[in-house]
Amino acid sequence: MNHNITTLLFDLDGTLIDTNELIIQSFLHALDKYYPNQYKREDVIHFMGPPLEETFSKVDAERMELLRQTYLDFNKTQHDHYVKEFTGVYDAIEKLHKAGYKMGIVTTKRNVIVQMGLRLTGLTPFFETVVTFDDVTKVKPDPEGVNKALTFFGVSPDEAIMVGDNYHDIEAGKNAGTKTAGVAWSLKGKEFLQRWEPDYMLDTMDDLLRILGVSQG
Repeated sequence: MNHNITTLLFDLDGTLIDTNELIIQSFLHALDKYYPNQYKREDVIHFMGPPLEETFSKVDAERMELLRQTYLDFNKTQHDHYVKEFTGVYDAIEKLHKAGYKMGIVTTKRNVIVQMGLRLTGLTPFFETVVTFDDVTKVKPDPEGVNKALTFFGVSPDEAIMVGDNYHDIEAGKNAGTKTAGVAWSLKGKEFLQRWEPDYMLDTMDDLLRILGVSQG
């Protein structure tokens, strides 16, 4: 049980909301437009996590902006069709909010899409600060976003846990000096995340309640 923790920072995609299918379909849509029948589901799973600019630059530097825009257009128009909440996340976040924890989001997504996801899943009221791609010069695993959230709350790193589904999240937390937690429902898999040695591994979001000693009643 950790009583020193006052602040909880979360990644969004794949951690709080299930955007996995939306992201996969967005990648396939963009890539299929320029490289028909060259990419399958298993190919694009490896693209998930880093900013789009980074991923598409590696695919085709000259077409990066075209690929990015095609992806974003599909992602925005199809958002509500594909996005859903992970089982138990809303209830756990609500209990943590009621228990008085400061909660924020640190994500590599753009703010407009982030707000769509939070609204769709009803999570908006629980997060006092949301640090997005638009708010930083360096994205995770750089600690800038985590540090911005810590500064907003006026807390030191040892009072916080960074929770995420990808190694960028674990590394960003470690680089900022916070505790870290991986989520076993990551599309990359629990074993993959374990390699980055997070302080905690959550099999469900309720595990965070247990770690913090928050009543689950």
